[in-house]
Amino acid sequence: MTIYFYKVWQPYGCFSNFSFHSIRIDGVCWSTVEHYYQAQKFVGTPDAVVIPLIYVAETPEQAAALGRDCTRQVRPDWEAVKTQVMREAVLKKFLTHADIREILLTTGDQSIVENSPTDYFWGCGAKNTGQNYLGKILMSVREELRTLPSLSSRVSESLRFQVSN
Repeated sequence: MTIYFYKVWQPYGCFSNFSFHSIRIDGVCWSTVEHYYQAQKFVGTPDAVVIPLIYVAETPEQAAALGRDCTRQVRPDWEAVKTQVMREAVLKKFLTHADIREILLTTGDQSIVENSPTDYFWGCGAKNTGQNYLGKILMSVREELRTLPSLSSRVSESLRFQVSN
């Protein structure tokens, strides 16, 4: 079975970068993964002045719009580092929030797909021909979380409970 997610109000919406689950990275608390991710595009560039605007954006949609403004110059290594930036933020999100961590872990070994009809890099695209990097990151984070000793016993217990009910 495959788990599809996209909008925050839909099933598995907590997997979305737009879900309001704050993360703290390098001592800074970001409202969402999307806020953090968009800001990282401009680190060390003349357009870094937009980072505080992204930080205070009221919604992840506003943060995304600021980060996607094509008149701004992104950092030269962005294409090389963007998936690692995303993975770091997604991992932090699920390490920080036990409630959604349990949701991710109880997906077992199911495939996870961001069901974005327009995003062919992070999502599956309109005809399921996208690369689904966000889904791949979520599955990778799920595997990493399973290896953490303090979490693995709780996950086993949670899965046993699901099977017995």
